Amino acid sequence: MRVLGIDPGLRCTGWGVIEVDGSRLRHVADGECRSQGDALSARLLSIYQQLAQVLAMYQPDTAAVEQTFVNRDGASTLKLGQARGIALLVPAEAGLSVGEYAPNTVKKTVVGVGHADKRQIAHMVGVQLAGVRPSGADAADALAIAICHAHHSQGGAHMLRAVS
Repeated sequence: MRVLGIDPGLRCTGWGVIEVDGSRLRHVADGECRSQGDALSARLLSIYQQLAQVLAMYQPDTAAVEQTFVNRDGASTLKLGQARGIALLVPAEAGLSVGEYAPNTVKKTVVGVGHADKRQIAHMVGVQLAGVRPSGADAADALAIAICHAHHSQGGAHMLRAVS
């Protein structure tokens, strides 16, 4: 099974693709979609087009997206929600099932604690995917989302191990 993880953001949307074979995980690719344009509509379109290219290139079987956390700035939360809508739309449009995970669930699944920082997440992604060095913090988060989805879609498998 090939899993696409997406960490939505208006400026930068991270993505990561892994392959799952039973309890084994293998890194396929990762990257970051940097939005382009000044208008919100142009930035959302840019994210849409880049994610659509990722789907066409890597042909995932399923996808997972991180849920939005609400911060103090309502306008920022709304804009992030719009980017998240694009992250949900692209795989759904391709006919994929899309899992959704709270940030603390992703962190607890990958790191073991629900309040891990980005450095800890990137480190554990590298451990679980045999030394992979993600292309950026958002790509590492996206790989963590894919790992979380693989774990939860495997019927609660307790140990997923990397394949070199």
